[in-house]
Amino acid sequence: MFVAIVPGVLLLFTLGWALRQLSIRTDLDNIPGPKSESLIHGNLGQLFSVSSWNFHAKIAEQFGRVIRINGLFGSKYLYLFDPKAMHHIVVKDQAIYEETSAFFASNSLIFGEGLLSTQGDHHKRQRKMLNPVFSIVHMRHMIPMFKDVANKLKTAMNKKLITGPQEIDILHWMSRAALEMIGQSGFGYTLDSLMEGATPHPFSEAAKALSPTTAKMMLLREYLLPTLVKIGSPRFRRWVVDHIPMKRIRAMRDIVDTLDRTTTEIFEGKKRTLKEGDEALSKQVDQAKDILSILMKANMDASEEDKLPDSEVLGQMSTFTFAATDTTSNALSRTLHLLAMNPEIQDRLRTEIVEAYKEHSGDIPYDDLVSLPYMDAICRETLRLYPPVPRVMRVARQEIVLPLSTPIKGLDGHEMDSILVPKNTRIFISILNANRDPLLWGPDALEWKPERWLSPLPEVIHEAHLPGIYSHLMTFLGGGRACIGFKFSQLEMKVVLSTLVAHFRFYPPEKEIVWQMTGITSPTVKGSPSEQPQLPLKMEIV
Repeated sequence: MFVAIVPGVLLLFTLGWALRQLSIRTDLDNIPGPKSESLIHGNLGQLFSVSSWNFHAKIAEQFGRVIRINGLFGSKYLYLFDPKAMHHIVVKDQAIYEETSAFFASNSLIFGEGLLSTQGDHHKRQRKMLNPVFSIVHMRHMIPMFKDVANKLKTAMNKKLITGPQEIDILHWMSRAALEMIGQSGFGYTLDSLMEGATPHPFSEAAKALSPTTAKMMLLREYLLPTLVKIGSPRFRRWVVDHIPMKRIRAMRDIVDTLDRTTTEIFEGKKRTLKEGDEALSKQVDQAKDILSILMKANMDASEEDKLPDSEVLGQMSTFTFAATDTTSNALSRTLHLLAMNPEIQDRLRTEIVEAYKEHSGDIPYDDLVSLPYMDAICRETLRLYPPVPRVMRVARQEIVLPLSTPIKGLDGHEMDSILVPKNTRIFISILNANRDPLLWGPDALEWKPERWLSPLPEVIHEAHLPGIYSHLMTFLGGGRACIGFKFSQLEMKVVLSTLVAHFRFYPPEKEIVWQMTGITSPTVKGSPSEQPQLPLKMEIV
């Protein structure tokens, strides 16, 4: 009988909550926005559709920088890319506008206690320890590791193209290269030989399956997980996961187990070397240039107050793998796709790279590589127009006034220069529209024009005081949750581009490529029966 009445109770609770949402009027009700598409999910179907590029462009053009979005059962969300509002959310009032409970709960289960799982003073303490690890001083030492991986990638492609031009799935190879770069530079460990037909490392397979598997569980993760992780002990919850008859949950369990098992083996091996006192091996770890070795050394030398427990060092390893693989590989793939579609830009870039190789006898030093003007312009423009992560979400943990750069006209006809944001309001920051704002970037904001970065940017961009950590863009966010590895990612891109563009020519594929607006944008072949992301480009040896 109890089981029979549960659905009725849940239905009554949901209806009551929905009626309450509809009856309470706030500033959000006065903000213009698109008409609700559904009584149940409002505009969320349009917002999260993999083909929602036009929806995001349309609402930005029609309603401007601050938009009301209809959420579940009549709830109201904010969608914005107003510079001052973004500054308050990600910098000034960051502690109030935090990630969602689901974000922290899922990341804690997947990665452990890494940067993506902690908040408040705990997060600040971790970031304080990690910031020096990603300094330019350490980035210089990454160059040989990155070049080693890029050269293996070049060798593999040479073997495929030796008989003549053919189509190669660039995304496949960029993903493998990005993962091997984080393996070598992150852990001092090889995860992929980058040889055709090589047996993949289990960690590699798990890392590649992580994003698509989590995407398929979005509703469960967003609305049930924060409650489920509070039920019973960890041992009890693990027992439930092991016995629940759901393939996706078991697949996620196996992915997390593999990531945890591999990172633990690597970490414990380095730790054991240091503890056992073998002078030669200890010196080897002490002088290693990979992120994990540097972090372990810094952690050993830190005060007790700042020292990270082993569980948190391990948490950073899985976090780095996730954060540094899909975003970088997709950004590289997008750049090569754009170069294939714009042969004159590709030729100009190749000329710049080849001349740099000649000037430096085939080995471009760090300072010269990162400052190649046209390659830098191409990377910036690609990351501006096509950010790998097009949007992020925050939740207001308390009622707060949110100032705006430019007043908006409310539905009642009055101007609003600020918004009283109710507690628990969900806010979408549109990285995509912030980077494409025509009020800042001009009428050609939607065009891919690398040359815009070869002369001073318009003064209006400087005056906007965008909070982004990188080049007046929101691509890597800003504030205390800005991407800590953005310099790492930039260096990866430039090493791979300088290697591949110098040796290969890229052409558009025969079939149309459609980029999907998933959590991390991904390319697919139009009309392909496969749902797997892929980016075939025609290539030939120069």
